[in-house]
Amino acid sequence: MLSIRPATPADIPAITRIYAEAVIHGTATFEFDPPSEPEMAARLRQVVDGGYPYLAAEADGAFAGYAYAAAYRSRPAWRFTVENSVYVAPSVQRRGTGLALLNALIDECSRRGFRQMVAVIGDSPKQQASVALHTAAGFRVTGTLDDVGFKHGRWLDSLLMQRTLGDGAKTPPASL
Repeated sequence: MLSIRPATPADIPAITRIYAEAVIHGTATFEFDPPSEPEMAARLRQVVDGGYPYLAAEADGAFAGYAYAAAYRSRPAWRFTVENSVYVAPSVQRRGTGLALLNALIDECSRRGFRQMVAVIGDSPKQQASVALHTAAGFRVTGTLDDVGFKHGRWLDSLLMQRTLGDGAKTPPASL
């Protein structure tokens, strides 16, 4: 049984563990050092205080993953566009948790009046599960930034994928 809810400070230890695994062993994130629990708590507060959603998933009572959206860029013209992040515990990957989190995030961002969601997928050749996840949620590839990161002794790309939220560009945005 999977449930999705807003993330809380009580989730920080699990969020920190999941993200640390991705930082240390993966190339989806370009960070080198896993952030501490206080740092992850500050990041959660910053997202929520900024008016963006931060969601948590539980599967059979255990923390399974998290997803959040935040500003894609800081300048005012970008304020209706968000960038998403989705991280799932290794023990429950490829069981639908990521898609459920991403779909819930899309719904919540649409409800809040955001119009575009961007995914920046690091090291896309090795992140085909993330590409497939975003494709399944209605994203399309919009470009690739070649060789923009260097981690684990090699150059990494960033694949850009995008999805329209709500009315997209069909109507002017309401004030956020």
